[in-house]
Parts: sequence; C-alpha cells; structure tokens
Amino acid sequence: MTAVQPASTNGCVFAAWAQKANNYIRVCAANDKDAQFSSLEDVNPTSQLVFRTNHRLVVLNDVVNGNVLERTFSPTERYPRAHVETKSMEYLYNDGDLYYFMDNETYEQLPLNRELVEDAMQYVKENTSVDVKFFKGQAFSVEAPNFVELAITQTDPGIKGDTATGGTKPATLETGAVVNVPLFVNEGDVIRVDTRSGEYMSRV
Repeated sequence: MTAVQPASTNGCVFAAWAQKANNYIRVCAANDKDAQFSSLEDVNPTSQLVFRTNHRLVVLNDVVNGNVLERTFSPTERYPRAHVETKSMEYLYNDGDLYYFMDNETYEQLPLNRELVEDAMQYVKENTSVDVKFFKGQAFSVEAPNFVELAITQTDPGIKGDTATGGTKPATLETGAVVNVPLFVNEGDVIRVDTRSGEYMSRV
C-alpha cells in the first residue's frame, strides 16, 4: 500500500492509497466525523497516484496509464477548515519497515510505516528534522526539508578540470537516492540537493 501525497484546497483534505478497497477519502470539516472511505474501482497496488489541483478542481490521476480516477470540486459552502497540524520531528532510525521520529518539543517517539514516509526518506538521514502532518491525531504525510546536504557514496570517477556545464552522471547518495551530478563531482563529495525535484544544486 502506497500513500499518495495528500491535496488540500478550500479547507478540504483529499487523500488516497494504492490499494483495492477503501482507497480514497475527502474531509471538508474539522468535525467531519461522518467522512467515509470510498473505493475507486480502477485503483490497485501497482497504481502510481498523484493529486492535481486547479482552483476548486481536484483531480486524482494514475500516472502509469494516464487514467483520471476522480474529479472533484471542493464545496463552495463555508465549512470550518479541516485542521491539519504540522509538527517538526527528528528522524531517529528505522527498524525494518518502521521509521522512528521524535517530537522536538515533547521528545515522544512516533513509529511510521515505510509506505507513508518512503518518498521523503530518500533524502533524509538520521538526526534530520522533517515536517510531519497530522489530521485528527493521525500522521498522514512526511516532508523532507526543501534542501539537504548529503555525501556521495558511489559515482564514476570525476574528470579533473572538467567544469563544463551540460555533462552529468548518476551518483548514489548516503541515503540511497540517486541523482544526476556534474562530471567533476567525486565520491565523498557533499552536495546540496533540492528534495522537491531531486536536482543537484551545488557542491558543498
């Protein structure tokens, strides 16, 4: 089961999961106790889902086949905004499929499943602070810092003096993520990466 990056617009929160049943929900009020999960027929564990928003229109796409799975307008009525809480938490370690985070204020530890955090964690190493989003006390999203500095653990040898723009090569970071870097970058170098796009920014 893979959780999709939720969408939020007009006070509503939209969430979806790549699974056969109970794979979609929309919550438009902080006290919406009657919100129910829906089962979208064309969603399965191999789906790669993404929400797209345009003003009040929220669209759920499967990027594997291009299907539009759900097209929803946010209501025009004024609801109390769904209260999404964001906490700054420190990533501590993982134990199998569980990743442990510590609340930076209360020092309480929170274990989260791999499918909930795997997109963010490709750029997060131990003792890094991340934003964890909660709805009704349940964590539903983890966001890495916009920029991180990580060491390169594997890449082809750099070409001395080659600082020309345009040429790139793949490099594996200490977190396991792979990014394209300039040809002059070497193993052991620390680089700055934009986690939103996965792009190399500079050598540190």
